[in-house]
Amino acid sequence: YMCIAAFGGEFPIGYKCRNAAMASITLENVTTDFPVYGLQRNFRKELYGRLVGRFKRGPNNRIVVRALKNISLSLRDGDRLGLIGHNGAGKTTMLRVLAGIYHPTHGRIEINGRISTLFITSPGLDMEDSGYENIQTCGRFLGMTKKEINAKLPEIEEFSELGDHLALPTRTYSTGMLTRLGFAVATSIDPDILLLDEGLSAGDVRFAERAKERLDKLIKRTNILVFASHAEGMIKAMCNRVILLHHGELVADGDPDDVIAQYHDLIKKPVPRTFTVDDQPAAVT
Repeated sequence: YMCIAAFGGEFPIGYKCRNAAMASITLENVTTDFPVYGLQRNFRKELYGRLVGRFKRGPNNRIVVRALKNISLSLRDGDRLGLIGHNGAGKTTMLRVLAGIYHPTHGRIEINGRISTLFITSPGLDMEDSGYENIQTCGRFLGMTKKEINAKLPEIEEFSELGDHLALPTRTYSTGMLTRLGFAVATSIDPDILLLDEGLSAGDVRFAERAKERLDKLIKRTNILVFASHAEGMIKAMCNRVILLHHGELVADGDPDDVIAQYHDLIKKPVPRTFTVDDQPAAVT
């Protein structure tokens, strides 16, 4: 599929999709703002006093946190992109913007290909439903069709090792059993573009070894990977390109070793987070 979205200015908010032969992602000057509501006036004045020079006042006097600022980026088949940066740098926001969960306030996004996200392993899980029913539900949340889910069912059954428990309500499962079920479904997808968060859980040690092998296979059959993590070893092992986000800005883009070295230099010089007062509403879904 090809999806184009433009935000801000004269562009309408919307998507156009069609079949695409090659996977790609293009971001042009993408900015994402989150409005801050309910601030008391004295707190607003205190913020202003501490951050003089970094406010922009509009007619509506709205305080906005700028999560991403003018991000421009292009990805093509074979790219394995790592996102690094301090907590609050914009890594999760970037993933969610690419997934269409957040709409940018300004900028343009063009995506060629089918996107799948692995932020959690069991989206849509219903504890009253059986394992089989949850395989169908979670699979649909992950973007698979019913036909695709049914085709993947034997490998999900085999990998989860749940056997007859799949016919029982998942409220009867242990935490480990839920983890195995969720991971088996989540890694059965066949995306063109995979958005991966480091919070993906793999369970106990024995299962973790099998899970790593299965995840590696998923990544190999993915055209483009975008992976957000603080684990530098995983970034170096999984990615051939890294971008460094700092307070919502893209400050470095290149070889993993080089960008990680720049990150180490950057964290020695912390910069205060920027707030703005803006009359432009942020579109968030």
